[in-house]
Amino acid sequence: MGKLNVNGTEIQVYKIEENDYISLTDMVRNIENGSSLIEKWLRNKNTIEFLGIWEEIYNEAFDTNVYQTIMQEAGLNRFIMSVKQWVKRTNSKGIIAKAGRYGGTYAYKDIAFEFASWVSPQFKLYLIKEFERLKQIEQAQIGWNAKRELAKINYKIHTDAIKQNLIPAQLTSKQTSIVYASEADVLNVALFGMTAKQWRDKYPEKKGNIRDYASINELICLSNMENINAVLIEDGVLQSKRLMKLNSIAIHQMTVLEDQKELNYLK
Repeated sequence: MGKLNVNGTEIQVYKIEENDYISLTDMVRNIENGSSLIEKWLRNKNTIEFLGIWEEIYNEAFDTNVYQTIMQEAGLNRFIMSVKQWVKRTNSKGIIAKAGRYGGTYAYKDIAFEFASWVSPQFKLYLIKEFERLKQIEQAQIGWNAKRELAKINYKIHTDAIKQNLIPAQLTSKQTSIVYASEADVLNVALFGMTAKQWRDKYPEKKGNIRDYASINELICLSNMENINAVLIEDGVLQSKRLMKLNSIAIHQMTVLEDQKELNYLK
């Protein structure tokens, strides 16, 4: 996920086994004596109880016997607890001390929100709002990547149809590449209205290719068109006729997909 920005405070997010851990150190970086707040929070008996309950739910390796001992000590004037001590003694995984460039204390999002509430209820609400906003962006990117991979898989079906039906055995590798590029541009023109070269000439500052900048709906449509074009190639339909057919299909499918997106927005 990278970084959260909560009221001007940048907060690092670290992924461990696909789980988001939020930096408690960053949360209090702009507060006077902020670093001492984490240990002060850990000395609180209610905090220890919360951490223990969380670990018992989510961590099978959590040492509950040691936890019970710590609970008996918590609240006493002499009680001291650091993140490293907590992790070492209980084998916890909900809160960690990370070294290196982005070092500091990190906590699983549930625990991080609890700490934020202890620091400032208002800060907690802004933190949750920013976290959810970035998660939505992240999920949209995951969806885009999945559709891009699907388009790549379907493109293999497409190229196999080209190889079996459009490339004579006597063609050189250079001539073969021209055939593949020509057929790729049939899809590009049908969907995007321009060839790969025309796109590169229009956007020389952009890296990658025209399909790397496609929307999710365009990638869905592209995947469908690759399969349809493969069938049309196998049926011996001329390229000019396939282009017209595919363009008509692209217009229809994009209209349906975009209308569906508008309905989702209304919902």
